[in-house]
Amino acid sequence: MSEDLIRYDILAQEALRGVIRKVLDEVARAGLPGDHHFFITFLTTHPGVRLSKRMRERYPEEMTIVIQHTFWNLEVTDTAFEIDLSFDDIRERLRIPFAAVRGFFDPSVKFGLQFDIAAEPARPTEAPAPKPDKRPPAASVPAVKPQARPIVVKEAPGKAGDKDGAHVVSLDSFRKKK
Repeated sequence: MSEDLIRYDILAQEALRGVIRKVLDEVARAGLPGDHHFFITFLTTHPGVRLSKRMRERYPEEMTIVIQHTFWNLEVTDTAFEIDLSFDDIRERLRIPFAAVRGFFDPSVKFGLQFDIAAEPARPTEAPAPKPDKRPPAASVPAVKPQARPIVVKEAPGKAGDKDGAHVVSLDSFRKKK
């Protein structure tokens, strides 16, 4: 089997994060439609995440926020979103890069996405500089690859389904059959 030099796993994750970006951009412009609301889980230690000291102490590794009834000043860029939320009646401003998002779930329509965030690859200590007009050797490409996960759709508690209420949906199920 050939090595994936195109990195389809990364392209697929970026495309799925684009879904989150587009949805949040629409909500920033027009508000939440119907019964839609979101649970967004992210790594608090990821570069670019901005939290207050109080929130970082409370959630040292991972945090899930809910965007539903009360939120303010949702701003979306190509790489991150910022939002004001209330925690224990204290308003907090959060900045969350899309690359830090581990999960997105809209329970109103049972739609969810889950991402693996790979550890930063170790940097070589002393790599020789490539000669002009030549590409660096293939050995300098990091071997760490993020793992793509399937879309996970969860049912609300108490609904019919598996014991844990979760279903894994293969992307193959959306392809046209001949």
